[in-house]
Parts: sequence; C-alpha cells; structure tokens
Amino acid sequence: MGYALTVPERTERIVPSDLNIRILGHCRYPSPLSHRLAQEAVSYVGQADRVFLDDRLSSWATQQSAAERASFELAGPRNRVFHDVTTLRAGIVTCGGLCPGLNNVVQGLVLQLWRGYGVREIFGFRHGYEGLVLPEPPMRLTPESVSGIHWVGGTVLGSSRGNRDPQAIVDRLVEHGIRLLFVVGGDGTLRGAMTIVDEVTRRSLPISVIGVPKTIDNDIHFIDRSFGFETAFTAAVDVLRSAHVEATGARNGIGVVKVMGRHSGFIACHSAIASTEVDAVLIPEVPLALDGPNGLLAFLEDKLATQSHALLVVAEGAGQELFEGAAATDASGNARLSDIGLMLCERIKRHCASRGLDATLKYIDPSYHIRSVPASPNDSLYCWQLARNAVHAAMAGNTEMLVGRWHGRFVHVPMSLATRYRKQVDTHGDLWTAVLESTGQPQSWG
Repeated sequence: MGYALTVPERTERIVPSDLNIRILGHCRYPSPLSHRLAQEAVSYVGQADRVFLDDRLSSWATQQSAAERASFELAGPRNRVFHDVTTLRAGIVTCGGLCPGLNNVVQGLVLQLWRGYGVREIFGFRHGYEGLVLPEPPMRLTPESVSGIHWVGGTVLGSSRGNRDPQAIVDRLVEHGIRLLFVVGGDGTLRGAMTIVDEVTRRSLPISVIGVPKTIDNDIHFIDRSFGFETAFTAAVDVLRSAHVEATGARNGIGVVKVMGRHSGFIACHSAIASTEVDAVLIPEVPLALDGPNGLLAFLEDKLATQSHALLVVAEGAGQELFEGAAATDASGNARLSDIGLMLCERIKRHCASRGLDATLKYIDPSYHIRSVPASPNDSLYCWQLARNAVHAAMAGNTEMLVGRWHGRFVHVPMSLATRYRKQVDTHGDLWTAVLESTGQPQSWG
C-alpha cells in the first residue's frame, strides 16, 4: 500500500486469475429488461466480452494468447439473471467522507432497480455501516423519494466512517430479506464489504455485495477515475482563481490553498494544470524540504523577487514527514494528518520576516466546501453509468466486486484487486511532467 507504482509496474504484478469475478450461481431467469425496456433497447453483454488490463501494443511482444492475458469482465446487462425479481429486496449504504455525486449514485441505483428490473423493495440504510447494525428502520426508496436529490450535495442516506461487526450486518440483511447490497465508498468501505461477503459465504446465503467506488482523491487502483473527482478539482480551480487574485493584489502577495489528497495528489495536480496560475504543487508522493538552497522557501523567495507574488497548492497529505511523532487514527483506520497548510503558512511568514520581506499571505482551505457541492454534469453522467452497471452486475449474481471504468469501458473489478494497492501520482509519468512544465518548479525539493 502507498507506493507510487507506474502503470506498467502495477499491471505486471497481475495474473489473469486476479481478475476473476465471484458469482453466486447459475443465472436461471430471463432478464426482465427485454420486456420492460423493449428488446430493441437493450444491448446485452456476453460473458466472453473482456477488456485487457494492458492495452499497449508493446505489451503483446511476449506473443501471449488472449486467454493468457489478464483482462477484466466487461460490465453491462446479461440476458439471464441470477435473482428472482418477484421476491427481490435491495439495500443501499453510503460510507466514508462526503463526495460530490453520492446522491446521483443513490438515485441511479434506485431508478435502474425500479424501472429496469421491476424491483419494488429498495431500502437505504442510514449513516454508513452503522445503520446496518443499529435498530433504526431503513428508508424506503422509490423513484419519487429520490427525485431531485441529484441537485444537492452530500447524501440523503447520511454517512459515517468505520466498519462494523459483519455478523451483525448480515443478521440485519437477513432480517430485512436483502439479497442485493450496494456499498458506496472508498478502499476502507470496500474492505468492510469484503468481510460482509466472507460472512455471507460462511452462511451460504444468496446475497450479492456490489461496490460503487467513491473516493474524492481518485486513489482506487484499476479504475480510470472515481466519481466526484472531476467535480472536486473543478471546484478547486475556482478557489485557485480567487487565491491568485488575492496574491496579485498585493506586493509580495502569497496564496496558499490546501486541497484534499491524503496519500495521492491527483486533485492538486489536476487543479494546478487546469488553472495555469500555480507556482508550486506539493503532493504526498514528493518529499517536501523547506530549507536550503533547493527547498521550497528559497523557491518561493525567488518567485517573489521575479514576479512579486506566488501561489501554492498543497495536498493535505503532503509534507507529513516534517512532523514528529506517530499519528493517531480515525474510525476508518486512516492516520490523522497534521495540518500541513497551517505549518506552511507559519514557516513562510517566519522566512519572509527573516529576509525583511513585507509579505501578505492568504490561506484558504476549501475542503469541506468542495466535498459538499453537487456533482458536475459530466460527473452526474458518470455516476448514472456506474449505478446502472452495478445493478446489472448484482442481478447477474456477481459479488465482492465493484464497477469501474478502464480504458474507457465499464468493467467488473474484484474488490481484492481494487484494494491491493493505493493509486498515486507517478512522479516519472506524464501527469507530474505536466505539473512541472506548468509551474516551473523543480522535480524534487531539497
């Protein structure tokens, strides 16, 4: 976990069996889609349809056959399903921190279940996995109850961090007759879902557990991007624009903007490139040195001397190596990060004072604002596509998997594979090169 592997380094560690999808059993029932949506409106996906993990022509030099090459199962509706829709009940739970698009996913799941497959018993469990163990009754979800929720941020189901006793969770699923469980969350949520699958398997229950990957940091491996990420860095660009105005409005003006990114700096990188006004991007993948001729403070002083202002964007997980002591953890097991933004501001002020520079520093932390905004139109479309493909996968009897997009196609990704590594910025790849070209900062500090 936590290493900035390049795409070739990630893919070469994968063997075909790593991409196998668990199924509950044989699909015995004709899909309801054909008569509910009209046969001509449905494009069924065959079981043999696959998307290669590595689609580069150079990777075919080994002359492997298609069967020997690792490939993902293509997402989409099957012409036969595993679950009997006449008695089917589905549950939805949203976990972890807020992220743009959560309500869109909930709405998409409900509409696809109801209108596509005719499922009339859909329940939303409140406040994450906590709602699956507490006696609070779940919400009944219908097309009417989710109408319009995509226009607002957050999640109508509420959320919480941390996993709960899988035995108690499965007891609750059995109590309510749930045979489809959709979990919307990040890597911690997916690990919790895997413990639920283990308990379901131990009891030999026909319950499909399907994930919709949610991480605003875009740090889940083997998916092109997670929902909410585009909305997040778009909102961050607006903040950077305001910070740039503040910085240029004063002599020796300095803007510091802290964005999300505990272990991965994708939001910082994408927002900086999109804004074109950032002078330095600080991310967890690149160790931070403040002092010395090649440190950030000297770089910043040079920027003030040449252009009279500077704008920095820092991911929340950057520079943690500068803090002493072991960090505590939150309910999800994540390390509680020290505040790099406040520390940077203090050090920058001290440095400028020691150099006799009369600097004006403005610090902006828009994290909670960005997390709670509604999804952009493009993210809204993406959420809908993820949701409907998650329902197709569940109806086919798949389990312990999530839906993601890989090489532009929606695919099924085993949860065990998605949580094997954490996706990080490849500091030898094109994205980081683009950051260096845009900002003019050095490849490394110190």
